This record gives sequence, C-alpha cells and structure tokens, in this order.
Amino acid sequence: IPYSATFLIFSDYARNALRMAALMRIRHIMVFTHDSIGLGEDGPTHQPIEHLASLRLIPNLTVWRPCDAVESMASWIDALERTDGPTALVFTRQGVPHQPRTTEQLALIRRGGYVLSDSDSAPQLVLMATGSEVGLAVAAARELAADGVAVRVVSMPCNQLFDRCDAGYRAAVLPAGVPRLALEAGVSEYWRRYVGDAGDVIGIDSYGESAPAEALFEHFGLTVATVIARACALLNVRGDH
Repeated sequence: IPYSATFLIFSDYARNALRMAALMRIRHIMVFTHDSIGLGEDGPTHQPIEHLASLRLIPNLTVWRPCDAVESMASWIDALERTDGPTALVFTRQGVPHQPRTTEQLALIRRGGYVLSDSDSAPQLVLMATGSEVGLAVAAARELAADGVAVRVVSMPCNQLFDRCDAGYRAAVLPAGVPRLALEAGVSEYWRRYVGDAGDVIGIDSYGESAPAEALFEHFGLTVATVIARACALLNVRGDH
C-alpha cells in the first residue's frame, strides 16, 4: 500500500497529487504531521491554518484528525481497509491525553463523529472538537459540569464519514435546539455548518506566530478559560445558565 508523509503545511505542494489521487480513486495513505500552531517556534510559515478545511473540501479524500492513540488506531484501520481512494491522516505534534471509552464508543469512532462524554441529564451545551482540541473540550466540560452545566463532548475525527451517517444518528449526536460550540486550531468558517447561526466557533482566522506551543494556544484563545467564557455567553443568550 503506497504512503507518504510530511508536515501538514506542505500539503500545499502536494495539492495536485492529492487531487488526482482522489479523482482517479487511487488507494494511497497520506500522513501529515505538525498539524497546527502547536508546531511552535517555526512560526507562521510552517503553521497550517486553512489546510484542514481545504483538504476536507477535496471530493473523495477522507481526512482524519484523531485526538489520541485510540482514534489514531481507528483511522489507520479505516485507511487500510479503504480501496477506492486516498486517505489523509493528520496528527498533532504536541502530546495529547488518552480519552477513556466504552466498547460502544470504540465502535462509533469510525462513524466519524460520536459522543465522547455526556452529562447525566439532557445536555444544555454541545462542545465539538477534533485532534488536540478534544482534550481541551473535555477539560472545559469538566469545569462547566462542576458549575452545574450539563455538557456533551462530541469528538469528530472525520467530518466526511459523519456527514454520510444517517440523519437519525447525526441528530442523536448533535440534538436540535442545543447550542453548539466547536473548537479547532484552524479556520473557523468550516465549522459554521455544524454549529449554525446560534452557535459559536473557537478557531484561528489569522496566520500563526513564532512562540512555544503553550504560549500560542494562550495567545489565540484555545484555553479552558476561553471555552468556558464563550460557552457561558452562548448559554446566557439562551437564558439557560
């Protein structure tokens, strides 16, 4: 099985090969690393911002951005089993926490989006995230729950597979009428289709900067404090909290 690997930022140079592999339905696995501002001191020339969204727009290219080793395993299995087109596996540079899952959740990963953690009661808020931002969503949900807010965390490692799920499953994961806040260290516009006009997105709509990863996530607002503030703003608008 042919494969290639490079930094995500250099997918720009591979764009013609990516498009032709998808157009010709060629089986190829493309491994992209250093997927965000988490790259750090190399700065904005090497920090992908628009790349995830642009890859997801290529027809017949399946794009995975897993949040930990378990989702990485699921994405690798999916890539190995796919024979009618290319797969892009997009990985973070920085360390990420392991997320515990039930047997049922393990099976749902390959639907592309699933409920990773949930409240005991009906959710007041849905936090959606991919890759390194899933850990951020889980940490924020934990603090919001301590303050009495019922939060559901949805991990969406592969948007295209989730979009192909039946409407009933998608509605069960993202219930209507519940405000949604999406988190991803990339352009925010792509996520508007999931959060709707009443939702919110924490993303990056400028080029990056040169600094250690931790400082950059703080600078661009990808922090627990920012997620909580934006979540509370959504809930206050609705009068739920």
